[in-house]
Amino acid sequence: MSASREQFGSRLGFILAAAGSAVGIGNLVGFPVAAAKNGGGAFLFIYAVFVIFICLPVMMAEISIGRHTQHAPMNAFRSLSYGHRGWTFAGFLSLITPYMIAVFYTVITVWLFGYLWEAATGGLANLADPNYFGAFINSNDVFLHLIAVEAIVFFILFSGVKGGIERGAKIMMPTLFVMLIALVLFVLTLDNAFAGVRYYFVPDFSKINSSVINTALSQAFFSLSLGMGIMITYGSYMQRDDDLPSSAKFVAATDTLVAFIAGLLIMPAIFSFNPDTNTADLSDSSVGLIFTFLPKIFLAMQTSIGYVGASLVASLFFLLVFFAAITSLVSITEVPNSALMGSAKYSRTRSLSIIGASMLVFTVLCVFSFGRIEGLTQFMTYAGVNKSFFDVIIDVFYDTILPLNGLLACLLVLTHWKRTNFHRELERGSPNYRNSWLEKYVDFSLRTFIPAILLIIFINTVALKYFGVSLIG
Repeated sequence: MSASREQFGSRLGFILAAAGSAVGIGNLVGFPVAAAKNGGGAFLFIYAVFVIFICLPVMMAEISIGRHTQHAPMNAFRSLSYGHRGWTFAGFLSLITPYMIAVFYTVITVWLFGYLWEAATGGLANLADPNYFGAFINSNDVFLHLIAVEAIVFFILFSGVKGGIERGAKIMMPTLFVMLIALVLFVLTLDNAFAGVRYYFVPDFSKINSSVINTALSQAFFSLSLGMGIMITYGSYMQRDDDLPSSAKFVAATDTLVAFIAGLLIMPAIFSFNPDTNTADLSDSSVGLIFTFLPKIFLAMQTSIGYVGASLVASLFFLLVFFAAITSLVSITEVPNSALMGSAKYSRTRSLSIIGASMLVFTVLCVFSFGRIEGLTQFMTYAGVNKSFFDVIIDVFYDTILPLNGLLACLLVLTHWKRTNFHRELERGSPNYRNSWLEKYVDFSLRTFIPAILLIIFINTVALKYFGVSLIG
């Protein structure tokens, strides 16, 4: 273990930083629409069950691996497996996955910053133009916004764990929550808003099938940043006497609460704009909703609060989502940075410079894959669909490998670290964990159905994404 390894200054710092990594674009937009399209309250209930009974044990496993080894994922896997080659490769997967996810997440964050800038400078009408998004992502303005986003992210990271990541989370997460509540209170005053609330809350069990169940589990797993190496890395920055089980529960609860409240913003806003909304017609893509659909809703608000008021609401919304994206992007980027610092013994400044420069190359390739360069726009074809370079990164590293990484973390605990050592780590700083119902449940679930479920998700994702065949419902 490295005696000089950076640490969070407090348990609250860890919780806010970990929650910041978990609270992202999917929570604020994707989750509410997924719930509305898939049974409303019934989907919410299933989602909550998956968070508590499947995702929480996996999160506790990942955090405990990091705190015990005091390493980022790759070295943590190597340490617990005593250098076994297979597990070293598994550690490499948990390194390259967040690296590539950070690339596409940077692109989306740049778009958010561009929309925030446009809304704040009086261009809301431009954002509502159906042709604006396509023109914007292929404009040279994107590169100016990229510089701004990279400056913010790497300023936080260069400031270190305590002075940068923790301090940023302590500022942005409470601010994000206040902005979310303020927007919810405003939207609920709009005409027909409660039609959206009813659609969001009232359970429709007739829509629940195996596909919806798989969607709820995938949403919960991805939402909590599992499989990305973030929880392992942040666990390695935890103080050794912090209450790990309690901290994990707080992170899961915070993430779920934000996603739930976001539904009280998105769905009432949509139904206020169009009381006859058919949620089946809403895009499954958070990107489509944020950048093409919601600006029309904000512009429509000018009939009741004027153009300036509508622009203010839009600016607040894009600032809210931008903060969520920044906290997630900081967390994702810290994973490969921490690994490089630990493996190569580089300083934070040198490591971040290498990570930042290399990621910038891939990010620019993504920017060029929206029509500027044919070879990147038509990068690959699988399951009968043409995919851009940007699409392939999302399909491979976000949709496919994440559940595999979560499965490998669970298997590492069971086969090499052993359950007794795992539970001993969880008991450190949490004496009430010993012999508790939580200990018994975590032990049973990780030994039985959780690995099986994660394996099924991985296999089904591969079959669906690359061969066009769904094995589930």
